[in-house]
Amino acid sequence: MKKENCLKKNDDFQLVFKRGKSVANRQFVLYFLKKEEQSTIRIGISVSKKLGNAVTRNRIKRYIREAMREIIPQLHQSYDLVIIARKPTVEMGLDEIKKSLLHVLKLSRIKKR
Repeated sequence: MKKENCLKKNDDFQLVFKRGKSVANRQFVLYFLKKEEQSTIRIGISVSKKLGNAVTRNRIKRYIREAMREIIPQLHQSYDLVIIARKPTVEMGLDEIKKSLLHVLKLSRIKKR
């Protein structure tokens, strides 16, 4: 993902959690907040320590970033997203993660038709 597509600051995460809406499937929870003044989509990723050691968590984040890099052009811009990985993502590969992310994005109606 490009630098302008990253959500980094804790205040930004908290704003999405408090004011945004959420949808979920078995693998991911997606919080999203519409930001009219913003021209690009920003994405934050959260992987809990409960899912495994640092190597496992970083692999999951790499897979999510790579999947989102391919998906971003298909999404409505001017949103802040926070993606939270759940336990089943530990055993998933890149293709499965991408498919699951597409599913949760369709549920949220952020993905263009």
